[in-house]
Amino acid sequence: MLNKESILSIVQSGEGFNAEFKVRLPNKLKELSEEICAFANAAGGVILIGIDDDNKIVGATINNTKRSAIQNSLNEINPNLTTEIYKVEVEGKDIWVIEVNSGEQKPYALSGSIYVRQGANSQKLTNVEKMRDFFQQSGRIYFDEAPCADFNKRVDIDLEWLEEFRIDANLSKSIPQGQILNNLRILLPNGAMKNGGVLFFGKNPEKFFDTAIVRCVAFEGKTKTNIVDDKFFGGSLVKQYQLAMRWLKGKLNVRYEIKGGGPRKEHWEIPEIVFKESIINALVHRDYYDKGGGIMIEVFEDRVVVSNPGGLSSAISPIEFGTKSHSRNPLLFGLFVRVRLVEQVGSGINRMKDSMVAASLPEPEFITDGIFTVTFMRTVEETVEETVEETVVIILKAIEKNPKTTGKELQFLTGLTRRGVEYHLNRLKIENTIERHGPTKGGEWRIIKKK
Repeated sequence: MLNKESILSIVQSGEGFNAEFKVRLPNKLKELSEEICAFANAAGGVILIGIDDDNKIVGATINNTKRSAIQNSLNEINPNLTTEIYKVEVEGKDIWVIEVNSGEQKPYALSGSIYVRQGANSQKLTNVEKMRDFFQQSGRIYFDEAPCADFNKRVDIDLEWLEEFRIDANLSKSIPQGQILNNLRILLPNGAMKNGGVLFFGKNPEKFFDTAIVRCVAFEGKTKTNIVDDKFFGGSLVKQYQLAMRWLKGKLNVRYEIKGGGPRKEHWEIPEIVFKESIINALVHRDYYDKGGGIMIEVFEDRVVVSNPGGLSSAISPIEFGTKSHSRNPLLFGLFVRVRLVEQVGSGINRMKDSMVAASLPEPEFITDGIFTVTFMRTVEETVEETVEETVVIILKAIEKNPKTTGKELQFLTGLTRRGVEYHLNRLKIENTIERHGPTKGGEWRIIKKK
């Protein structure tokens, strides 16, 4: 049972994947049962009744009749689910607590529908067969909820990152680190760390899960023939994301805009936001049960490809792709939400599409079967030599077709200014590639040697 100190700590942390606040008991108790069902299908959680929208303690009253009605509503959940309902006095007011453990008989259904926790919200899915496939392996448990027996919290946890997380998640310095881990529901009752906690807060998750890495490869040209750079990034998932983004920045064209005395603004040749979305999507939604490979980021001359094990979740139909989100690892999803690296649920795909179109680039291409893959076509800056060569070819072809071609015609064909055309003509004369016969007006060009 929670005491008042624990409740104050949870309230201070705010709502999230494993915490829901209500100012009063909802009129339709089924809404409460839906939340409880969703928590049971995920990592468990707590519902606090008597907390307003501003996370202020206002208190609530629930009489015996209401308690009985709540229990009757919970009896509609199948299989039967045991929950604790009790009140705790906090700051002189009664706060009602409903504790929900992660269910041992997943999936749980309410009136034929299955509810799951996604970030700070609950989603309803009505297709039981798809949901059975969603709960991984015969144990019907999420990978990120399973225990990691070999993880030593004293040695293997990244305490520096845990402190950064406290700041990013706006958690008070007064909350002990152990309490933070408990509030986030990443510890099992016996104190063991869940896989999700290892991936998110571990110094070296790849020590426990071989494929929990991001591999970044740059190729020469448009094929996989020659590798010019090959890096493996491990560490906590947020660190992997940061290192991958830094590596990508070094491989792509980035220009800087400086206005006034403010900070410079970066403009990536492919919008930075699409990589943020695609890499975090890979880290959060990949199939960690698949030990055949990890996340790949491949840079070619003409494109960038991001791929991760596990295709589109069977809980989402191809028609729903881009409008709904369904994570294989809801505990991880909730942790990324805490540090605001995941935004609106189900909006990332469209945000990538819109960003590419806004940058005058083709929409990303998605492959959702087997290995989830997204391809971004890039712009490749031509070298000065390539541009000059193309211009020379245009001029020579124009002269060959019409020896009396004029400077204005060459301006139109090449897109150059008058002086630009004169520069190239003079250069070709010096190189003995062309020569002029007759007067400036009325004369003609002759090609001496072809390029």
